Amino acid sequence: MEKSILDVAIIGGGPAGLSAALVLGRARKHVALIDEGRPRNAVTHESHGFLTRDKIKPAEFRRIAKEQIEAYPSVSFIADMAVSVAGEDGYFQITTVQGQTFASKKILFAVGMKDRPLDIPGLADVYGSSAFVCPYCDGWELRDQPLVIINKGSELMHFAPLISGWTKQFVICTNGPDELTDAEREELRRHQVPVFDSPIRSIDSNEGKVRQVVLEDGTQLPCTGIFFKPQLVTGSDLPQAIGCQVTEAGTVIVDEFGKTNVAGVYSAGDAATQRYQVIAAASMGAFAAMAMNNELNMEAWRRNKR
Repeated sequence: MEKSILDVAIIGGGPAGLSAALVLGRARKHVALIDEGRPRNAVTHESHGFLTRDKIKPAEFRRIAKEQIEAYPSVSFIADMAVSVAGEDGYFQITTVQGQTFASKKILFAVGMKDRPLDIPGLADVYGSSAFVCPYCDGWELRDQPLVIINKGSELMHFAPLISGWTKQFVICTNGPDELTDAEREELRRHQVPVFDSPIRSIDSNEGKVRQVVLEDGTQLPCTGIFFKPQLVTGSDLPQAIGCQVTEAGTVIVDEFGKTNVAGVYSAGDAATQRYQVIAAASMGAFAAMAMNNELNMEAWRRNKR
């Protein structure tokens, strides 16, 4: 059954969506946050780099956020998954997998990203425990330890100098032929960084702790940690379905306040940036909420001219 019209429907309940809900709740806007409760960082034991919340468990982060947001009665939490969105600025209709419908003046897509299936045998067993994707999030915990970096191409030549700030003990696995130039390989050699091009056969581990990476040519690379480049897809096709422009990587294109090319539609967090940081997602959600609130207030102001 369709409910009375909301000011904002937030699709996605990660740091961006929660932050937006808090700002909008405090702005006295009627909001529904729709989220199925299956976050990408569920594999993560701790989140790092968020001031006052360093080392917090992701589930605890969400629990605290929800508890604080519940102090604002105009915000409701919907444990469901949005499957379709239609309409235009001022009146959008959202339908969920459970058959609920919601009408809303504005929409915020905070749908994040999802990992493609990990195609390296054994990687899923260590992901989130001793294999990570972001040194700003987890580099401190692996400082000065022997690591294997699974990456290739131009991004590798950015990542190698970056990770060297946390440890000098690392080797590179390109997991198959790579297009590194002779000059790039020479640069890595000068910095005493070994490069292995053989595909990875398996990752050996014990209770989530990596012990070694084994290559198809039989090479064994002992290590205590891994950083790898994930293969990501957008957490939902709904932004594209309603006409939002996206990059080749699937990232929703937004302005500095999260506004998309579709009137009344905003996006924030990992869905709208490649800076995959909890604190960055939360800040994007806050700024998008402010922009939507300003837009709603201005529209109401103009309607109520005397």
